[in-house]
Amino acid sequence: MISLIVLTIAFVVLRMIGWTGVEPLNHWHPCLQIALAIMLLVTASAHWGKRRAEMIRMVPPFFSHPAMLVSLTGILEIMGAIGLVIPFTVINGIAAIGLFLLMLALFPANVHAARQHLTLGGRPVTPLPLRTAMQLLYLVLIILASPWFA
Repeated sequence: MISLIVLTIAFVVLRMIGWTGVEPLNHWHPCLQIALAIMLLVTASAHWGKRRAEMIRMVPPFFSHPAMLVSLTGILEIMGAIGLVIPFTVINGIAAIGLFLLMLALFPANVHAARQHLTLGGRPVTPLPLRTAMQLLYLVLIILASPWFA
């Protein structure tokens, strides 16, 4: 749920800055790209530090090397965040496609965490129906953040 809050606040703040006359932020598309990048950096930060053990427990048992997968997905989130804000259309497109596929690949961990009633940051993970809706929203927003909607 933190990811959705961060995304929403970042987007609103960036749009407000754009409305004050800051030209690069005077359109929804770059604001969405930057807001998604901020969200991804926040979510990636959970892959290391005090929440790492909880993230590792979220990996479904049929995947081997869960600690390595958590590190890898964190790195991919950081790379995707950077790719979203690099102005070259080709790189933005690669980042959008990669993030779309990453979100699909991460969903089994969210399903597993919800079904096992796991916690993240000491709080229960987002219930599966809400998490599914959030995941669909993120997929749509990643598509909208791609260069094909600029």
